[in-house]
Amino acid sequence: MKHIEEQLKLLPDSPGVYLMKDEFDDIIYVGKAKSLRNRVRSYFRKGNHTYKTKVLVSHIRDFDYIVTDTEVEAYILEANLINKYQPVYNIRLKDDKTYPYIKVTLNEDFPRILKTRIVKNDGAKYYGPFTNVENLHRIIDILKDVYKLRTCRKDLKAGKPEKRPCLNYHIGKCLGPCIGAISQEDYRARVEEACQYLSGHQGDLIKKLEEEMYQAAEEMNFERAAHLRDSIKALKSLTEQQKVMYDKSINQDIIALVIGEDGQSCVQLLIIRNGSLIGQDHYIMEGAEEEGEREILESFLPQYYERALDIPDEILLSTEVDQLDLLEDLLRRKKGRKVTVSIPLIGEKRRLVEMAYNNGLENLKKEAVREKYRRSRTVDAVVKLGEILELEKPPVYIEGFDISNIQGTDPVASMVVFKEGRPAKESYRRYKIKTVEGPNDYAMMQEVVERRYRRLLQEERPFPDLILIDGGKGQLNAAYEVLEELEISHIPIIGLAERNEEVFLAGRGEPIIIPKNSPALHLLQRVRDEAHRFALNYHRKLRSRRLTHTMLDEIPGVGPVRRQALLQHFGSLAEIRKANISQLKEVEGISAKIARNIYDYLRENTRP
Repeated sequence: MKHIEEQLKLLPDSPGVYLMKDEFDDIIYVGKAKSLRNRVRSYFRKGNHTYKTKVLVSHIRDFDYIVTDTEVEAYILEANLINKYQPVYNIRLKDDKTYPYIKVTLNEDFPRILKTRIVKNDGAKYYGPFTNVENLHRIIDILKDVYKLRTCRKDLKAGKPEKRPCLNYHIGKCLGPCIGAISQEDYRARVEEACQYLSGHQGDLIKKLEEEMYQAAEEMNFERAAHLRDSIKALKSLTEQQKVMYDKSINQDIIALVIGEDGQSCVQLLIIRNGSLIGQDHYIMEGAEEEGEREILESFLPQYYERALDIPDEILLSTEVDQLDLLEDLLRRKKGRKVTVSIPLIGEKRRLVEMAYNNGLENLKKEAVREKYRRSRTVDAVVKLGEILELEKPPVYIEGFDISNIQGTDPVASMVVFKEGRPAKESYRRYKIKTVEGPNDYAMMQEVVERRYRRLLQEERPFPDLILIDGGKGQLNAAYEVLEELEISHIPIIGLAERNEEVFLAGRGEPIIIPKNSPALHLLQRVRDEAHRFALNYHRKLRSRRLTHTMLDEIPGVGPVRRQALLQHFGSLAEIRKANISQLKEVEGISAKIARNIYDYLRENTRP
């Protein structure tokens, strides 16, 4: 590896992050260094490397690096890149849970409160995550009801009222910002009150509702009073679920590391805000089997807090860590002020750490059960499939193909990848059929298989352990002919016929019938179904785009430039349909006359 030797000579004596790559050009390890020159060179010197490091080095075929100004910047960047690439030889925070957040759209003139699982740096305010989704929905419903905030998706602008309000305004569930029935200042004051509740000041809202309830009762509006009573009861129930620990000014994260007898590691998190235990979560750490407690927790902390939205005033740890100064620097940058990190040995704080540890033990037990099920679906299924198909080695790397078209229109193909029984979505590919006219699935399959494996040959990239074709003998034989032409027919290839779930092998007359309850068959079905889903979604997207363009082009005065402007402004044909004439006129290049043409045409024509 002469190119690596040459690269080593060029390494700067500067802080930064290095990225080790394998033969597939995949990033397999990310590390930080005070001196890139010294740290990276150490991997390639003979010495007392750990077994894990020796294995890592044996797979390195290239490396890259990023120079930073300071060690702190390298510390933060390392965590960011590990979160992004999940390198196989790093200790990784396994976080496949997508807990929802409450989003307050403060980036809008008239904000909304809604649920989301995607957090963006878009000017909105996010609260969470919520591990109890039912509680999240109850909170949103109560806040909307109390503060009469809008639920519509309209892009409302202050000073530009619409002519007609929605139904919610008429039934008293919205204050009508769309028609100017409430000023922007008064509306946002209500939103701010809702944000105060979400920030932990529950008592203020309950007190406000109690005052409104008593007033409604005095006015003999008993229906309103009863409704407010129910809201208060629900809020108090939610508040009681958040166990009060002590001083209401306390904002803490409690973090305990638990290592099971099998070597599996779990980091348990307890979240205390305003003196109340408001949530808990746990994270399984991957790639940590040979690492000590200190190293595992050191890997977890920057990965977690680099992407955390809410930074507490204090963090309590179960285990001492090195480079505490770098962690505190990261926390200070995110919070804007100092965050205390400590390892309590006695007292109330130690009790909280022990409580986190005990919860972590319980979660490790649950994870062991889940892992047994996951393994039966993945690793064990791969091994079993290799035995059934009599392959030389288990099909760890599978590529699956499918065709999607309706009578030859907008034909597309998909290729999905499964590694170790799990989808590797970053490796998925989709293809537009280029050479086949009309509905000919066999020829389409041949085209996409030829394009895929000719490219792998040209780029000298590794082939899969197994190719799966969605279909029976016909589709399989068509694909196999291509492999023969490319002189790579040694790659195992099978077809899975949907009708009876028969597995066909190239060169074998009779299909293999795998028991319906077999994990091996379930794995093949997941590959086939995923390829079908991916192809169908792409087909629908292209078809919708074609029909949208066709429809807009039929409108007098709308050419390619105005069509593009409309789609960029509204996002889709469905949103253009919803727009009134004044909203259409806001698009650059759309006059009052053309806006009227668009409005009338889309209401007279109901095609998708």
